[in-house]
Amino acid sequence: MDTQKESNISLVVLVLFFLSYTAFAKDSKFSLIDQAVVQTHSPHARYLSKLFLFGDSYLDTGNNKFTYGSWTFPYGMTFPGIPAGRYSDGLVLTDFLASFMGMKSPMPYKQWNKINKRRVRNGMNFAHGGTGVFNTLYKEPNMTAQINTFKQYFADGVYNERDLDKSMAIVALSGNDYTQYVLDGGADEGFRAYIVKVLNQLEVNLREIEKIGLKKVVMLTMQPLGCLPKNAVSLSYEKCDEPWNNDTIFHNMLLQQIVQRLNRDTTDSPFHILDLYSAFMSVINKQGEEGSTKTGSPEFGNPLLKPCCIGTRPIINTCGIVDDSGVKQYTLCENPNDNIFWDSVHPTQSGWHAVSSALKPSFEELMLYDQLNIYLRGPSLSASVASS
Repeated sequence: MDTQKESNISLVVLVLFFLSYTAFAKDSKFSLIDQAVVQTHSPHARYLSKLFLFGDSYLDTGNNKFTYGSWTFPYGMTFPGIPAGRYSDGLVLTDFLASFMGMKSPMPYKQWNKINKRRVRNGMNFAHGGTGVFNTLYKEPNMTAQINTFKQYFADGVYNERDLDKSMAIVALSGNDYTQYVLDGGADEGFRAYIVKVLNQLEVNLREIEKIGLKKVVMLTMQPLGCLPKNAVSLSYEKCDEPWNNDTIFHNMLLQQIVQRLNRDTTDSPFHILDLYSAFMSVINKQGEEGSTKTGSPEFGNPLLKPCCIGTRPIINTCGIVDDSGVKQYTLCENPNDNIFWDSVHPTQSGWHAVSSALKPSFEELMLYDQLNIYLRGPSLSASVASS
């Protein structure tokens, strides 16, 4: 009986996902986003035809199990109007970066397996929310497992070398390994050593992605962990926690060194950094400055770092959770567009729009490099995306 019930639930969710994915591609709601985002993509983007994504909830668009929070209300309330597997009220970073390339978001591979095995032309999303380079409390594939799945698809002929010649990989590591370290009772004095361990494994993962044949591997710097609501709550959501940000800066410094080393060990400098940390800080620091509305920057409410969806129980994130009596274990703001953050760690759609807009000039330099590399066979020019 329980098995039949779970099967019925899975079928319903699959139907909802199909409807939401169709809406993303065709609905007039997304046409409005097309006007604001997709139509502003770089003219150079046409030379990259596929996007592959690895990492966590900052990139995941629907790979996690249907029992996880991203498949429960109020997630997805802004877009597509129902929970669709994204860790936000609507669109996430993946959607905006794909739009800058002139394409719709690549399909989550879990949905490709179950719905339509021919829809692969934009690439594929292998990211799983809650994961890291090591195993976490989320029983989902870590980064190594995600890469191995992609390897298998390549071996099975889903993609070939010609596909990879015009493809980009984007990799996110947003701090789940560090959350796990804290939950496991890791000592403060050992934290920096653990960061080194995490980055060493990340280097192994990046090398494996490049070995598959992808010509461009873009690693996101880590967002300012001290500015996440879960760490800013002790400061009344009014400012970022500096110790956490200092640890993030240390992580990103090591990442820069890794990318430099990887490019020395390979030809054509295939590794790049896209500076998510600076993009977040740009959005956060811009708020309250005189004339911010004149530059097109959205105005977010006060306190600045307070999330829209706040859990009422003292665990990591209870947004979307209800108790056995159906009582919500969270409170919800009136308008998510007024908040940078959606829940304790994830931006709102509006927040992601602001952050991705700050990233766009650097992302366009990646596109410019790609055009020059095709026609002139020149060296990498993506200066602000630090490939050397």
